[in-house]
Amino acid sequence: MKPLLLILVSVHIAASAHAAEPKRPNILFAFADDWGRYASAYAKLDGPGTLSDAVQTPNFDRVAREGVLFRQAFVSAPSCTPCRSAILSGQHFWRTGRASILRGAIWDYSNPSYALMLGESGYHLGETYKVWGPGTPNDAPYGAGKYAYEKAGGRFNKFSTHVTAMVAQGQPLAAAKNAIYDEVRGNFNDFLAARKPGQPFCYWFGPTTTHRKWMNGSGKKLWGIDPDSLKGKMPPYLPDVPELREDFADYLGEAQAVDAALGVLLARLAEIGELDNTVIVISGDHGAPGFGHGKCNLYDFGARVSLAIRGPGVSGGRVVDDLITLPDLAPTFLEMGGLKPPAVMTGRSLVNLLRSTKSGQVEPARDAVYIGRERHVEIARADYLPYPQRAIRTHDFLYIINFRPDRWPLGDPYRLDGPNPPTVAELTEETRVTFPDDDASPTKAWFVTMRNDPKWKDHFNWIYGKRPREELYDLKSDPQQTKNVAADPRYTAARAKMEARLTGELARTGDPRLVDDGKFYETPPMSGPVNDPDIPAAKKGRAKK
Repeated sequence: MKPLLLILVSVHIAASAHAAEPKRPNILFAFADDWGRYASAYAKLDGPGTLSDAVQTPNFDRVAREGVLFRQAFVSAPSCTPCRSAILSGQHFWRTGRASILRGAIWDYSNPSYALMLGESGYHLGETYKVWGPGTPNDAPYGAGKYAYEKAGGRFNKFSTHVTAMVAQGQPLAAAKNAIYDEVRGNFNDFLAARKPGQPFCYWFGPTTTHRKWMNGSGKKLWGIDPDSLKGKMPPYLPDVPELREDFADYLGEAQAVDAALGVLLARLAEIGELDNTVIVISGDHGAPGFGHGKCNLYDFGARVSLAIRGPGVSGGRVVDDLITLPDLAPTFLEMGGLKPPAVMTGRSLVNLLRSTKSGQVEPARDAVYIGRERHVEIARADYLPYPQRAIRTHDFLYIINFRPDRWPLGDPYRLDGPNPPTVAELTEETRVTFPDDDASPTKAWFVTMRNDPKWKDHFNWIYGKRPREELYDLKSDPQQTKNVAADPRYTAARAKMEARLTGELARTGDPRLVDDGKFYETPPMSGPVNDPDIPAAKKGRAKK
């Protein structure tokens, strides 16, 4: 064969082989801080009378409608950093070393990171706002990470604060909102502009909009969410009083802001012709902050989250009831990107489930998820002690082990009964003033100020008081998890079965909590001063952020 002809044949063969390779999809992961399971798509599933009745999330609903809406998705830990560590590594949070706590966390590079693995395989990586892990150190300000794209602005994270200020200065409401959305669009455009032609991308959009704090009354003023529309819909652990209804209406307003930003990203993907080649995953890192039984709790209100997935190869128009844990996302992203998930991952890829055409319970083996918690705020308890919990959640039961029932679950009651009790202003603004694992909020202030009222004293103790070593909730008769039946003889067999299954998983996956009485978590490294003499733990130093 002549040299020129040989070259032409070789080029043709190489081009044909390249053309035969499937195009790897882009991955857009929208992960909102402190956003629980609140979307209008869930209002349709759960029926009337739920808190989702008051929120409108058309963009999330679109992804759910065109893709898969998960009814039962749970975090590995209802605390920011541990949850993200579990997602990035595709493992139970307790397998991630020092990354399994909030304050003082250090990423263990022996853990896999789905994002870095995709980057090494040719994906263009980027993130905006809150992420954690390799390239985005926990103590770095937003925008300082290796893969950050935030030069267009970060006002979206305090949406109601900035929009309210602009409106007060005479700017029309719609214009004020659009000014914030322009920053979201600008950051995404900068990320897209940095990729090579034809390069697949993996982008993490991590707004903290639904994290405290937000403007009082903003739910109604900015979004038309009337607090009175929540009357009769508050869950039993949140008293149905005006103060709490307004606080939750404001929170739902921030959720609508998150949804509006999703609309910006979806529109931009459509404009550049990449919408149908992008796997879009939308979720949040745990339940509502500063509300009883929410963030930092293993109950559904704290650990169950929204999840919808749309994209190439996803069989849409379905609602799936399988119990999903967010660490399942890492092997899912890797498999969709053409990579084999490492064996160390305890999460299970969702790809087969996403490609299925079935609704309801698709894979019978997905009948349980495991949740846990260790240390959240470093000064929550004297000597920086954690509140160790592990739980198993099935379709029928939630079983929780509180390994140290002598401790306060949401932190020590600093100053509560002393000569200098916290003021309403402090309780609303300063998380660490008392019960530091519960975010400062009007709801927290209401609970603390009403703690001695005969009408609410028992309710206060239900939320903030010490808990027994074991909790068991029958989800068929008690879906809101209000009655602990762990000591009820009628549930002896169920309790034993759940305990055995939970402890078996902890042992199988090497949970340090089971080793040397939890020594790894009971002696966390600390450094740096605390300047609040009213907090006993302040005398002993504090953790690095």
